[in-house]
Amino acid sequence: MRLWKVRSSRGGAYSEKKEFPRLIFTSRDDFLDPGPAFIGLERAPAPSVRPRGMDDISLKMTKFDEQDEAQPRREPSKRSEIPSFIAMDMMRAAAAAEAEGRRVIHMEIGQPSTAAPMAALEMARAALNEEKLGYTNALGVDALREKIAASYAARYGLAVDPERIAISTGSSAAFMLAFLAVFDAGDAVALPSPGYPCYRHILSALGCRSPLIETGPESRFMPTVKQLAALDEEYGLSGMMLASPANPTGTMIQRERLKELADYCDRRGLWLISDEIYHGLTYEEDAATALEFSDESIVINSFSKYHSMTGWRIGWLIVPERLVRVVERLQQNLFISAPTISQLAAMGAIDADAELEKYRSVYEENRAYLLEALPSVGLGEMAPPDGAFYFYVDVSKYTDDARQFAQAMLEEIGIATTPGVDFDEERGKRYLRFSYAGRPEEMRDAIERLRHWPRLHRS
Repeated sequence: MRLWKVRSSRGGAYSEKKEFPRLIFTSRDDFLDPGPAFIGLERAPAPSVRPRGMDDISLKMTKFDEQDEAQPRREPSKRSEIPSFIAMDMMRAAAAAEAEGRRVIHMEIGQPSTAAPMAALEMARAALNEEKLGYTNALGVDALREKIAASYAARYGLAVDPERIAISTGSSAAFMLAFLAVFDAGDAVALPSPGYPCYRHILSALGCRSPLIETGPESRFMPTVKQLAALDEEYGLSGMMLASPANPTGTMIQRERLKELADYCDRRGLWLISDEIYHGLTYEEDAATALEFSDESIVINSFSKYHSMTGWRIGWLIVPERLVRVVERLQQNLFISAPTISQLAAMGAIDADAELEKYRSVYEENRAYLLEALPSVGLGEMAPPDGAFYFYVDVSKYTDDARQFAQAMLEEIGIATTPGVDFDEERGKRYLRFSYAGRPEEMRDAIERLRHWPRLHRS
């Protein structure tokens, strides 16, 4: 039994003057009739009894028996040791600058400046007034799955069974579901580099390896079958991840090359996961879906980009028939179902083509403007984007530390961008990603700020 004496405070102010008789405690967590807090606990030399009249006294424990053993240190899990998503770090830094009263142009994040389409908002309002908004089936609202299936017939000429479609909490949850469905810890999954950082971060947290296929401007930042085969021979791949149009480059894979990759994966028994969240946001030709070349591919898409619904967190994945129940079980246990109100709003968004094409035309205008304007301010080293809303610009003639350069750009001229190290930890040190998802007047303001930025005029 451990013995302690207590000094008291009233009203939160510690009193040195008044001491109470000592109390008996059996442990630091098990003591007789405690008050809501402790202060001034000391080891007592002899047993005592509980004093009376302490109900109004605030006590706080500040010192334990010196002989107590130290508590073992609790550490975060090893799987949690993944890098931050730097684009989000830059968004936070930009928000902090705005909180100080500065006007920041946001080119750091892939987020449309437009709201969700009116039809989506109307569906959401109606749902708030009329719907229970409880759980849905784990795979999602049947009517939404049917609408998505119909959109594949309209856009790609493909018949997709709605039963193969699972509605997810954004594409991020879809990645989790897909990776868990087909990969085990230790599996190797090929990733093109540069690429969306969260692929490798999620795979790392799941205990998977992610060998990189290094791409560059000469291949439009898209992998080749030769590169995939070499990596497969070295690592014994279980699958590969592909995005077209790609983040951060905005480039798009040619149909013939996509077919070659899909055929290779089918021959070798590799899973091909195709991230198609920027489909609809193309400017010269339409993007091809992996489903055109293999029913064994897993396709992930989202309402965030083309449908302008980032904060609604709603997406989907299409899987081979034999994976439907697998994904359903994972969804039931990890997420239960995607947010009901977002699913209902998406039912309106998917039919809002006229409004969505107006949004796309703004990005197209921004792209055309920046294709000429960025070179005029010394930022012309890039592969022109085919889709999405990004420019991936080589800034190596100005810096070998893109992260510091992006921070300086934010601090000195109020333009937020994302350093290339988010997408390619080594070669990205010489790149910046500029998002042109904002308004045309913001793009023009950004160019004027860049035009007068001294760092771009140093010899």
